[in-house]
Amino acid sequence: MTQVAPDEGSDPEFKPLTADEARRLREKNPPLSPWRVIAGQVLVGVLVALAAWGLTGQSHLGWSAGYGALAVVIPAALFARGLTSRVSSMNAGAAVFAFFLWEMVKIALTLAMLFAAPRLVVPLSWPAMLVGLVVTMKVYWVALLLRPKR
Repeated sequence: MTQVAPDEGSDPEFKPLTADEARRLREKNPPLSPWRVIAGQVLVGVLVALAAWGLTGQSHLGWSAGYGALAVVIPAALFARGLTSRVSSMNAGAAVFAFFLWEMVKIALTLAMLFAAPRLVVPLSWPAMLVGLVVTMKVYWVALLLRPKR
């Protein structure tokens, strides 16, 4: 059995940032607001629903695609609200717990909305709903690519 030295694996060059260095780092890499992402998801969801309806002329395809977008937007908005609350930012432990809690709530709500879809959207088009869901979900990646830079 080998013993590991207590400082093995730690970086001897690590030094914490000063307040000024941290401020400059935040200015150089501004945070991305979750509400801007959700606004983008709402916009893309409406566009996908209108495109499905307009291209096919069948309103149930537009409603199905729109419902798929809602199955992303509503849980994401609840997740963002939970993470931006004061309780979630009290300390690091509370932030980690809140992240996992709200992520589980988001997943559970998404699944519940998908299971309720056949009863709420009649007649439901699963392919149209999945297109709305996937395209709206991909807004996360677009938002990361288009985030503001200084």
